[in-house]
Amino acid sequence: MLKREKYLSQIREFYDSDLIKILVGIRRCGKSVILEQIMEEIIEKGVEKSHIIYINFEFIDFEELTDYKKLNEYIKDKIKDDKIYYLFFDEIQNVDNFEKVINSLRASKKVSIFITGSNSRLLSEELSTVLSGRYVSFKISPLSYIEVLKLLNESKSSDEIFYDYMKWGSLPNRFEFKKEESIKNYLYGVFDSIILRDVVERLKIRDTALFNLILQYIIDTIGREFSAENIINFLRNEGRDVSTVTIYSYIDALCKALLIKKVYRYDIHGKAILKTLNKYYVTDLGIAQIKNNKTEIDKSYALENIVFNELLIKGYDVYTGKTKKGEIDFVATKPDKKIYVQVAFSIPNEDTKKREFGAYDSIKDNYPKYVISLDKMNYEYNGIKHVNIIDFLLDENF
Repeated sequence: MLKREKYLSQIREFYDSDLIKILVGIRRCGKSVILEQIMEEIIEKGVEKSHIIYINFEFIDFEELTDYKKLNEYIKDKIKDDKIYYLFFDEIQNVDNFEKVINSLRASKKVSIFITGSNSRLLSEELSTVLSGRYVSFKISPLSYIEVLKLLNESKSSDEIFYDYMKWGSLPNRFEFKKEESIKNYLYGVFDSIILRDVVERLKIRDTALFNLILQYIIDTIGREFSAENIINFLRNEGRDVSTVTIYSYIDALCKALLIKKVYRYDIHGKAILKTLNKYYVTDLGIAQIKNNKTEIDKSYALENIVFNELLIKGYDVYTGKTKKGEIDFVATKPDKKIYVQVAFSIPNEDTKKREFGAYDSIKDNYPKYVISLDKMNYEYNGIKHVNIIDFLLDENF
């Protein structure tokens, strides 16, 4: 079992806190494993196992506890003394009104609560209001490239590993399979569970065929400005006449199910976040691969998607950048840091070099500027750094 140290190191200081610990991420990204590793560390500290209560709401054993009142009674019956109890609720979005139980337990008992979920409602302002800000959240991603190498017990990267990662993504369990057909079958299973549980059942969307078409369009246009008019024309060609309202409601469902992420534009010169002409990227390229209309996803956009996901893993808030002359791929910020990133699959000639590095011509500030590509030769130009994609993925201090 791969230890997800990056997340554990962030969560440890909250083990005994009364703040509610929320872990949210796409299904099968490894949230349950992280909960198991937290429980192991708590037991190693000397906590009695009787003071650790774990419930996975996807297990039929706990089906009746999806009633929040029964869940509340079940937990209260388990608490026998005044010592701290550690409560772990896995996939808690399956419990209607779960926030009532969480609030009640936190207020009335000496508990440390950990919850996971596969729906973005766990990160919403609505939940923040209900829980009165008494929580801390952690966004869990599929495996980073560093974690993939550790899982495979590889000391260094190789072209074979990287292209496999780019094609089939990094949901942890998919690495149990070697044959492409087996990987695809596994990923179809994950996708179907997301559609069934997080979309059809919870979001009340019945037209899954339309849902699939919209997802395919998003995948086909990864990294490109989203236009409602274009998707309406695409759907019309597929024999579907759909309103803009319906399209946006389905895209919102895709975002809530954490299959895709919306990226806002940032006006670099006006220093403002823009709400129009957003872009979308997929959370895992493996699921994108099986839902893609073509034989393979465009490698240039797949590389851009990898960089986007890695910037999130590295702790950045990420936007696409609008300049006076055009755009750059990403503006990435932390409280004490800001960088610009342009992504190219390769830089085969001088024209490509001028285009990629020239994207920064109208940006006159001194924040670091990068061009990331597969090239191993260093094309650093005019103070703009060139970074190989593998070096970027393996640099934990980037």
